[in-house]
Amino acid sequence: MTIAHLLEDFGNAGKVQPVQTVSDELLEEEKLVSFENGYTAGWDDAVGAQDSETTKISATLANSLEDMSFTFHEAQSQLIESLDPMLKVLTSAILPDAMAASFGHHIVDQLTDMAKGQTTQPLVISVAAGEAAGVRSALNQNFSVEVKVREAADLAPGQAYLRVGNLEREINSAALLDSIRDSVDAFSYQVKEDANYG
Repeated sequence: MTIAHLLEDFGNAGKVQPVQTVSDELLEEEKLVSFENGYTAGWDDAVGAQDSETTKISATLANSLEDMSFTFHEAQSQLIESLDPMLKVLTSAILPDAMAASFGHHIVDQLTDMAKGQTTQPLVISVAAGEAAGVRSALNQNFSVEVKVREAADLAPGQAYLRVGNLEREINSAALLDSIRDSVDAFSYQVKEDANYG
């Protein structure tokens, strides 16, 4: 038995198959089409990558801004909440005492301003019952005209009317304090509402 069936036959190896030739123009056209297809695919990939990167950066920036905004508002809200008790004490204890202590001086400042040009008219001060002595002690300044201090039962403590000739002014410390308290309360309320409901 022979082993010829196991070995490859090289008997026809010398014959060459004819190769189809392609013209240079057709080959150049195929290269150009391949180049254009590759260029277009590369361009599309680059644009897609750029759009993806821009979207990712925009989303990251938006998240960062949102976090910063939330952090700022949260810090502002906590600061206002911590200041609220101090503002309440300020408007209920410190300011009334300070205004009471400076009430006479405030009257003197107002009278000095009103007396300019009214040198012949008497200065009349109407204050609440029990406050005349304190106002008189604050009137250590020598005025060129007569100064009269009267107590009026219809005036509340911290309230005064100043009259020089036909000019008249009202000093109302209690109304000013109430206005300041209302402003502080409104501010605190608004901050809490903004914190709760944005």
